[in-house]
Amino acid sequence: MVHQMDQLSWEGCTPVNANLSRLRSRLRARRGTGLLALIVAMVTVASMALSGGAATAGGGTGTAFYAHGVDPQFGVCRGVDPSCYHNWYNFDPAKNGYHVLVFTKTAGPRHADLGPALGAGLDPTLTAANAVQNGMIRLGRQNGFSVDWTEDTSVFASPATLFKYNAILFFTSRTALDDAAQSSLRIYMEGGGAFIGVHNAFGTEYNWNWYLGLLGNAQLYDHGPVQTATVDLTTRHDSSTSSLPSSWTGEDEWYNLTTEPTGVRVLATVNEKSMPTDPPTGYYGSPGMGGDHPVAWCQYYDGGRAWLTTMGHDAGDWAADSTYPGAQQFQKLLVGGIKSAMGETSFCK
Repeated sequence: MVHQMDQLSWEGCTPVNANLSRLRSRLRARRGTGLLALIVAMVTVASMALSGGAATAGGGTGTAFYAHGVDPQFGVCRGVDPSCYHNWYNFDPAKNGYHVLVFTKTAGPRHADLGPALGAGLDPTLTAANAVQNGMIRLGRQNGFSVDWTEDTSVFASPATLFKYNAILFFTSRTALDDAAQSSLRIYMEGGGAFIGVHNAFGTEYNWNWYLGLLGNAQLYDHGPVQTATVDLTTRHDSSTSSLPSSWTGEDEWYNLTTEPTGVRVLATVNEKSMPTDPPTGYYGSPGMGGDHPVAWCQYYDGGRAWLTTMGHDAGDWAADSTYPGAQQFQKLLVGGIKSAMGETSFCK
């Protein structure tokens, strides 16, 4: 057909030449309109980003930009709008129950409450010194969810393995995942999984931008000495905070973050003025975070739910009937966060 039209035009068929000319004019006009629309769309997106599209750490209301598009820094939908959530994988807890995987691999500093490094595979032998793992097993038994534990990256080799768990908890350090494991974790979250980041999860995967976003755009820079301070809730309406007092005295390293979390709902902060060393100057010179020093927050991220806290430094935080300052409140907060991220209770309200 194309060859026939070319032949007719070359034979001087005036009606064909005229029709082709009009067609070309219309295509040029449409092409110009499409280009204009693209330019307008790009300007609109840029304006939304520059005008504070993400909720700030203290604000926590999310934006339509994240819910209906992507966060340009991380290339995912994130924030506190549930439209960022993908209910794609059927976890079916009514049939299968609730299950949590605790991942404690450390490729750098290892907190004493993690105890000695674990053997290969799933559920390796624990000692009494593995306070985090033992504490999570106990909390699971007391609150209706089972717990597996590992420091073996090969457990993350397939998303199918991760989808056996309603939530995955990280208390890790430095580079904990290889390429295959990173891919599996992302697919798990995209299917509606839940991530719980605790304490030195913020000192993990510094060179992986997607993981930085998973943490809420905040990572460990340094911290001051272990000391007591007042923890203040910023909301009593969230299911992970509803059983807690409005404030309590806790003890921790109180991580100085870079930067403050953005696009999240902050659940609790620590009052630097209540610390013996105000400001809590860190070992790399950070002057603390000032009046807005978050220690727990939540967000939807790339299809899944993420609940995060920088607390949990000491073995006393994880012990049963602990008298360590703030331990009972930390455990209630953590269990509430796990239940909400798994979907057992409402999330990030």
